[in-house]
Amino acid sequence: MATAKSSGQSIVAKPILVFGYGNPGRGDDALGPELLEMLHNTTAAGEKVDFLTDFQLQIEHALDLEHRLLVLFIDASVSCKAPFELKQIKPERDLSYTTHAMSPASVLQVYQSIKKEAPPPSFLLSIRAEQFELGDDLSAAAKENLYQADRFVGDLLNNPSLLRWRELADHARNIAA
Repeated sequence: MATAKSSGQSIVAKPILVFGYGNPGRGDDALGPELLEMLHNTTAAGEKVDFLTDFQLQIEHALDLEHRLLVLFIDASVSCKAPFELKQIKPERDLSYTTHAMSPASVLQVYQSIKKEAPPPSFLLSIRAEQFELGDDLSAAAKENLYQADRFVGDLLNNPSLLRWRELADHARNIAA
């Protein structure tokens, strides 16, 4: 396992990063952070997994990918099929590259640009969402999707291999179809 330096202290990066993002004050947009909270409280993979949350992805998050074997981004989506979709993502410069909020693919592209190496294998778990109004709670449908995603991601974290994650991504795609 690699070691990173910060403030003069040695920090060991855990091999798996799970990054849930979204705004907890905007209804179903909270799905990413909510799932992270559930996983943080229930997963036994604590020594292998770092959990990170933020309102949105930004250019600085590229550095969080350093020394990782696998990365899982988690976000709410109105365009995915219920309950969720999982897909492997690749570095890609898109329109979000020049904004404050970025797509996961853009974060991978920034990592590749600054580190001059391929980013770690990364996946995006999109959880089906319906409402994003300021001050709303999670919708009933989003809560059900969240519980199903929790079980699924638990399986991912209990089987942290690229081959297994790819198999599960194919399986999730078949479930959603």
